[in-house]
Amino acid sequence: MSKQLIFAVATALVAALIAAACGALTPTTPAMPGAAETAPATVETEASSGVSAPENGETALLPPSEPPFSTSGWTTDFTRRTVAWEEIISGGPPKDGIPAIDEPAFESVAAAGWLSERDPVILFSEGEDIRVYPLAILIWHEIVNDTVGSRPVAVTFCPLCNASIVFDRSFDGRVLDFGTTGRLRNSDLIMYDRQTETWWQQFTGEGIVGRYAGAQLAFLPSQVLSFADVAAAFPAAQVLARPTFPRSYGANPYTGYDSSSQPFLFRGEIDPRLPATERVAGVALPGAIKAYPFSVVAAAGAINDEVNGTPLVILHKPGVASALDASAISEGREVGSVAVYDRRIAGRVLTFVANGAGVYRDQETGSVWNILGEAIDGELRGEQLTRQLAFDHFWFAWAAFHPQTAVYATE
Repeated sequence: MSKQLIFAVATALVAALIAAACGALTPTTPAMPGAAETAPATVETEASSGVSAPENGETALLPPSEPPFSTSGWTTDFTRRTVAWEEIISGGPPKDGIPAIDEPAFESVAAAGWLSERDPVILFSEGEDIRVYPLAILIWHEIVNDTVGSRPVAVTFCPLCNASIVFDRSFDGRVLDFGTTGRLRNSDLIMYDRQTETWWQQFTGEGIVGRYAGAQLAFLPSQVLSFADVAAAFPAAQVLARPTFPRSYGANPYTGYDSSSQPFLFRGEIDPRLPATERVAGVALPGAIKAYPFSVVAAAGAINDEVNGTPLVILHKPGVASALDASAISEGREVGSVAVYDRRIAGRVLTFVANGAGVYRDQETGSVWNILGEAIDGELRGEQLTRQLAFDHFWFAWAAFHPQTAVYATE
């Protein structure tokens, strides 16, 4: 049996165990078809690959047709969709089988001693309200419906695509609450909102089935950093506490996944420019999409680039464990964290060089900067670079949703 097949079988068993555990907690959840379900051979194939987040207006709807799967338990308007039915497959667990966290509880940085210094966490802030969401929790729940400051947000993580994204839940004059459909597209989580039961693609934030098909959620900038870096910079931050669900928080149910050459339940062609599960920092600017491989950024420490007229710096800092490698997340292989900033300050374009251990110096003033984009010493001390919306994803998924992407490479 091949390594890929062994991994696929193991991951399917994990999905089944998650579904079983969640089913015991949510006995009223309507049953949905299982992981083996696919579109019948009689269904005509539709051209609808590589749909990315629309930049202007809404994506065009496809002609109405019957879904090739059971819609029992859903109030979704299945006459409205932007993607081909056969692109949507079962991931194993049923609707809400992987339960979102709806009433998150938080603890202090000091109380979060169960996290290691290397644990990867999502940092998101709104004003003075600074929140930390460990992937050790999100790997089991995938969605946290929260309010940070006064902003309702959805903090999301799809383990199969290594996609951590924060969305604004305020939409069309109401606040949406999100859950998991149990479905995947391009191996990525399909969410749904409980108000209209529209299905949303987590990777792009686009409504793909239902009332809001073709609409777009607003992305909010966040960073994946080590718990040590966040604790040092924000000792008063609030850390998502472990829920009372029976989960092995801190354990990785996808052991070895980020070294797999064949991502789980991915049916598309893998873009050969990079290994399937190479981490990339993806940047999407008007008229330009570009991916920066973590391995290349790590080797340089800092990359100065320009994308469609916008001068960017891409920074790498070591000290972050992969959440998808070892059975214990804290023991995962070193991947580090990457951050992307506009490198203009007061009309001046700066050029950055890595200065060791996650510290950077600009050549124009000699000021010293950290991974958070803050000048911590020198002439520009106290200045803050403007964070660029960027995404820490696996290459196969970034290329599937953005096939037109360019890839940064050294000369």
